[in-house]
Amino acid sequence: MPIETIVNVVLNGLLTGLVYGLMALGLSVIFGVVRIVNFAHGEMMAAAMYAAVVAFTVFGIDPLWMLVPIGAAFYGFGYALQRVVINAFIDRPEHSQFMLLLAIALVLINALLLVFGPDSRNVQVDYALDSYEVGPLLVDRIRVICAVVAVLFSAMLFAVFRFSSFGKAIRACADNLLGAKVIGLDVKHLYAVTFGIGSACVGVAGALLTLLVDVTPNSGPAYTLLAFVIVIIGGLGSMPGALAGGVLIGVSESVAGLVISPSAKSMVTFALLILVLLARPQGLFARSR
Repeated sequence: MPIETIVNVVLNGLLTGLVYGLMALGLSVIFGVVRIVNFAHGEMMAAAMYAAVVAFTVFGIDPLWMLVPIGAAFYGFGYALQRVVINAFIDRPEHSQFMLLLAIALVLINALLLVFGPDSRNVQVDYALDSYEVGPLLVDRIRVICAVVAVLFSAMLFAVFRFSSFGKAIRACADNLLGAKVIGLDVKHLYAVTFGIGSACVGVAGALLTLLVDVTPNSGPAYTLLAFVIVIIGGLGSMPGALAGGVLIGVSESVAGLVISPSAKSMVTFALLILVLLARPQGLFARSR
């Protein structure tokens, strides 16, 4: 097999993996602060993808122009969901939280089925087949654009959490909930903001992913599972780990599709998960406790 082909496949997997990482980043942020696992994560992703498809098919708007509107809409949805519904379950047993998020996931899936039916939908933009020629390599233009947007959005999120006073307040809630309450932080509001930010990550990632793959209502559970695999490999609550895990999964899927067969992608993904759990159960980028 030509080395150029292998490098090209790895590069395309890396670019796709950055979009996966942005999707998983939302799940990691929510768990890292709110300590709730969003079992409706993939279903929200599918809803974001359908929003981008509708904007393109009905109004002719490129998904790239819908990144901010969809991200903002999902921020508002996530904020309201946490503020009105999930906050009431914060102090309840974990199985109650699980059932709540699972119920939300089922509502989203069935709502998408009712509105759009079971058939797959996609977006066909003019530049879908364009590529950049880098020496002997041909890199898909659309994957480069999606990867760059994912990196920029992730970098902006890192900067907010790291350097802004607002981000420090959120991190204070994650590190010491009782201390945050003692100094007067509005924990419920900050939890809702965090869930909104995680949902915005899903919205942006979903709009980007419509440029790369088709979507069906049943894509939701698959994306939820994929996000879990990524954050477990990277380390629950680790933002850099979510991106790195996404890249690792993207590359492994691409290489498996080339070397073995496209149907082997899931097999390799879960084999990688097992290896990481055996060697480093806390994840590759999580701090040892």
